[in-house]
Amino acid sequence: MKVYLDNAATTPIDPEVLEAMLPYFKEYHGNPSSIHSFGRKTRAAVEAARKIIAKNLNVSPAEIFFTSGGSEAINTAIRSAVEDLGVKHIITSRIEHHAVLHCAESLACAGKIKLSFVNLTGLGHIDLDHLETLLSSGEKTLVTLMHANNEIGNLLPMKKVGALCEKHNAIFHCDTTQTMAHYKMDIQSVNVQMVNGAAHKFHGPKGIGFLYLSSKIKIRPLIFGGSQERNMRGGTENIYGIVGLGKAFEIAHRDMEAHQAYIQGLKTYMIEALEKNIPEVRFNGDAKGSSLYTVLNVFFPPSEYAEMMLFSLDIAGIAASGGSACSSGSNQGSHVLRAIGTDMKNTSIRFSFSQYNTKEEIDFCVSKLKELFVTK
Repeated sequence: MKVYLDNAATTPIDPEVLEAMLPYFKEYHGNPSSIHSFGRKTRAAVEAARKIIAKNLNVSPAEIFFTSGGSEAINTAIRSAVEDLGVKHIITSRIEHHAVLHCAESLACAGKIKLSFVNLTGLGHIDLDHLETLLSSGEKTLVTLMHANNEIGNLLPMKKVGALCEKHNAIFHCDTTQTMAHYKMDIQSVNVQMVNGAAHKFHGPKGIGFLYLSSKIKIRPLIFGGSQERNMRGGTENIYGIVGLGKAFEIAHRDMEAHQAYIQGLKTYMIEALEKNIPEVRFNGDAKGSSLYTVLNVFFPPSEYAEMMLFSLDIAGIAASGGSACSSGSNQGSHVLRAIGTDMKNTSIRFSFSQYNTKEEIDFCVSKLKELFVTK
């Protein structure tokens, strides 16, 4: 049996999405900047995808800009806040994605901003009281925090953070890479100026994402060279990716409630199965509380097989992760788990689910884990 439980890293493409993309590989090849009929056909596809996203987020299509993915959107948001909007202070946390952390740290090292890290609670949630203290500095501030942590799944109370930012006249960027198209988001109901998404996190193609940028925010292009994306991002559009993004976004919102219930059921089922079969197992973050339903980070008891655990699972046909896929080449361990005080001498593994997983796959995975951790 082959079991894929690494959906937080990337999801398999939905067959409906692939079907929607194929004509733009084979038949509709025009450059969307061209004024002839070939170009108009692909331009219409780009704008149709933009409208799908805007409608489901309750924003204007003019506020949606296509990017190469979440990391580009994040870098655009953070750098433009400093270079174009006068931000002198960035507040973030130590459990953010490296696209946020490394971008903010590079700006701090260049002397362009003061960088502050908000405290975390025992379960790894943002300390809102400390956030308000940091916001009281009086400086022009950007708060950049993720909606759901990609390793432990903890959810951020977006509305509460947005309200604090509004109170202190700060700009709020929320990294919604893991939650976009997994939850319904009415952007107009939250005081947030920038959010981002990546298609491959919700069964779309890789290499395409978007940035929502409030119409109240005016920034310069990150990429020069053409008038694409209303002069915001030069370069010929990734037509196939944009079409796939739009279709995946549409499907995700169409089937969202059913998928949420089903996938949460798988997560709960795995928690209960692990607790029943593996003594001393624990869960990193707030797995049973305010947590993303697709992610479960498991802290395992000591074992002679610990160092080879991911390899052993892979040999058994099970794909999981020791942390973020973007950091999988690092030998320093998870910065998220270190930040929340997890004992790094023990093994922690992230399992992440989609609608394509089954309880039979969970049973198979737990049985293999039991072989490694339960003394015969």
